Amino acid sequence: MGAGKTCVGRCLAKLAGVPFVDADAEIEAAARLSISEIFATYGEAEFRATERRVMARLLERPPLVLAAGGGAFMADETRALIARRAVSVWLRADLETLVARTAGRSHRPLLNSGDARATLAALMERRYPVYATADVTLDATDEPPLATARRAFDAVRRHLAHSLSCPSESSP
Repeated sequence: MGAGKTCVGRCLAKLAGVPFVDADAEIEAAARLSISEIFATYGEAEFRATERRVMARLLERPPLVLAAGGGAFMADETRALIARRAVSVWLRADLETLVARTAGRSHRPLLNSGDARATLAALMERRYPVYATADVTLDATDEPPLATARRAFDAVRRHLAHSLSCPSESSP
């Protein structure tokens, strides 16, 4: 939350000439409820189950830039699907950046109760080791989203070029 997935993702999609899809918007459309309403009515477990189904459907599409919610990559099944069907990019941000970018935003259910800074710090502690397994890691900075998208575009191209030029470990 607050790393810039949507803003940077939109710019990256334009650079790559592919559609941009926000997984949270797709989840809301599928459920006909907002993310906050899904959490309040059905709880986080049902939200995550819906998220997994929507992510699986989206990853079957032709190439696109997909902004996944912060918890999506935490699910083993979803992470494995991403590894098979996509290049994962982690926009790594420090705590101060995340706190500043999420302050006053009521549409983030995990931050709506208690101390948002403490919640973000706890999420970072639990999630960042898993996020570190992404194919590409980029630091989220104060630069404009287009500049970050250009860095992401170049990093994904390098990753794909390396993946295509190096035989996999399972190759004979």
